[in-house]
Amino acid sequence: MLEEFKKFALKGNMIDMAVGIILGAAFGTVVNSLVNDILMPPLGFLIGGMDFKDLFLVLKGGPVESLEQAKQTGAVVWAYGNFITTLINFLIIAFALFLVVKTINKLRETVEEKIKS
Repeated sequence: MLEEFKKFALKGNMIDMAVGIILGAAFGTVVNSLVNDILMPPLGFLIGGMDFKDLFLVLKGGPVESLEQAKQTGAVVWAYGNFITTLINFLIIAFALFLVVKTINKLRETVEEKIKS
């Protein structure tokens, strides 16, 4: 059983998948930084100096000044600003993956055309 597991774990596809997952996690970190540190501050500035992460609606609990204070006091909040930031992250990742897949498909077509001729 141990030998069979070694064969399974050391297959090329499994290692490729592991590398892809690790690179995906690293790419996600870069995109989060791009959104939180580069895109959101100027966007918040353009709409009046607001930070999207501070956008929330108190559903239950006393008046609070910030999302952090709401979490500390146990207030129930609808943190739609975090959702906006996460949605922007997703759109950037999806677009980047679209560009990668498009490039790979174009390279694949070029290689297939060379093989045919």
